[in-house]
Amino acid sequence: MDYLNAFWVGGLICALVQILMEKTKLMPGRIMVLLVVSGAVISFFGWYEPFMEFAGAGASVPLLGFGNILMKGVREAVDEQGFLGLFAGGFKAGAVGTASALIFGYLTSLVFKPKMKK
Repeated sequence: MDYLNAFWVGGLICALVQILMEKTKLMPGRIMVLLVVSGAVISFFGWYEPFMEFAGAGASVPLLGFGNILMKGVREAVDEQGFLGLFAGGFKAGAVGTASALIFGYLTSLVFKPKMKK
């Protein structure tokens, strides 16, 4: 049942994003930011953990999960450092994902010939 829940929740998130892309004039970058901020807001209210327990990878893999990770990092850093944790927590929590995306993107560009969109 875990696989089924992950599949339909992840698919629903992707379908809603596709509808946003097709039916609105929002650019993909803005939709990505909307997803990350939505994940952070859901995490702030404490709803993300039950949602992730239900949906598994369907909730943690999309950009909503990145917003949740950032919010977790901020929350932990604020508990440890106080006000300055607001600025440091997101960077510390999101560093591994961001660095790996940059490194693997660079390695992929070395293997394949990147082209500009026309």
